[in-house]
Amino acid sequence: MYSGSGFSNWEIGDVDVFIDEKGVHHLFHLIIPNHDYIAHAVSKDGLSWKRVKNAIFVGDPGEWDDDMLWTMHVSKKSEGEGYEMYYTGLKRQDKGIEQKVGRAVSADLITWKKENLYGLPFKSEAPHYEGQNNNPRKWISFRDPFKYQYKGDDYMLICARSASGPTYRRGCIAVAKREKEGFVLQKPLHIPYVYDDVECPCVFEIKGTHYLLGSIREDIKVRYWSSSEFRGEYSAFHNNVLLPQGNYAARVVKDGKHFLVYNFYFADGNVNTHRVIPPPKEVTVDKSGRLLLRSYYYWEKLYQKTIHQKDLPQPMPILGNPTAEFVQENENKWRFGCRSGYEIYCFEKPSNDFIWEGTLSVEGMGKTGFVIECDKEGTAYYISIDFMNGFVQFRAWGFNEKDVKNNFIFENIQTNQFEIGEEKQISFKIIRYGNYYELSINDIVKLTLLDFKYNEGKVGIYVCSAVISISDSQIHVIPEPENEYAASDPEKYNEDYNRMMQIDTRTNVN
Repeated sequence: MYSGSGFSNWEIGDVDVFIDEKGVHHLFHLIIPNHDYIAHAVSKDGLSWKRVKNAIFVGDPGEWDDDMLWTMHVSKKSEGEGYEMYYTGLKRQDKGIEQKVGRAVSADLITWKKENLYGLPFKSEAPHYEGQNNNPRKWISFRDPFKYQYKGDDYMLICARSASGPTYRRGCIAVAKREKEGFVLQKPLHIPYVYDDVECPCVFEIKGTHYLLGSIREDIKVRYWSSSEFRGEYSAFHNNVLLPQGNYAARVVKDGKHFLVYNFYFADGNVNTHRVIPPPKEVTVDKSGRLLLRSYYYWEKLYQKTIHQKDLPQPMPILGNPTAEFVQENENKWRFGCRSGYEIYCFEKPSNDFIWEGTLSVEGMGKTGFVIECDKEGTAYYISIDFMNGFVQFRAWGFNEKDVKNNFIFENIQTNQFEIGEEKQISFKIIRYGNYYELSINDIVKLTLLDFKYNEGKVGIYVCSAVISISDSQIHVIPEPENEYAASDPEKYNEDYNRMMQIDTRTNVN
């Protein structure tokens, strides 16, 4: 994982990832609150990162980008060798009112030079978008470029605003096509008619369908829309949330046969608190064309040891509820029951970092779920699984030692929905990797978040007025995350990068 490691632990802004020909992941991100340069880190696995030479800085006084740099997108050049970065720039003279899109180029992804061809930088203009004379907010959105090649032509997707409509519902995804004279704005690619802005747009094609992604400030979620044609009408499914609350600024990148989604996460749900770039997830589609998230394929390469259920410690009750009962039906099945109230059954986890997977089955109407980092009084993270309503929730629940008059913590951190089967049985996968937590139900990622409240404790299951069972489970021990710090010697970045480039090509899945 990757986070700010300087004076501020929330310095990470919007992100973009490019995977080069050798399988190296290149992460570019903003530095906030100053927005004065675009940082660059590299990784061989998408999990552990190393900072290298910063990409570009704000321009000299008087240049079009002499105030701030905002979101970028990196891709191969459409013409000739090398790479190009389209990015957002602000000028001091404009006092932050106007955002423009410009370009930088590189031969090696390390050293970048600003080079504005194709009529760049360019800005928001009528008739399709807000301009100087049609701007009810008194500042103009025109940022977060994303280059997309379609049928031999270059298009630019941009977070922009429609020229008409209610002030707080004009957010749209603008599109410009590169013509001989440069990028020419066309009518919006998609207007949801709901949001103030649709940030960090991107588009990708899976199985003949185009999918648009946008990050929404109103609820801090990543949503998507689909169309059978790139320029066609985009529509939403009944639930078009791709990444649940707290995940933001998502971009999808192709990794061989895989589509990976990268983003950053707002810890504590606040834009001015700890921001971390979590492990990527894989994007796929179901039979109805809906997007689904699956766990990153690389996790399996990290397994150091696998412990089957028969070899795990026996779960022990911690609350002392006399109506609770535990039965080990066979070496691969645990059965838990509790007629009245709660009981929590826990065992020592074999490693701080692990992947626990298996089958959870429920009889009757009661409550159940998992606990992680559970202490002797039941303070823990609780993952509730509601089999009646298809509702899953990650919660911090425990003793608040800082306030005797409000001596409990009960914080709902993230929620999502899952499809309920008639058998009331699910396959589950829980990933604990540092302070990152991920839950998959029936191979679909439903929770993906970071939290820093609890770091030690046991793992287990809770049950309330129900009978449940855990069967055929196993825990995979994985290494702890590597901490990232930029090289102390500015001249050392080339050495770090060259070491990173020594990738075993056998690990590059195509």
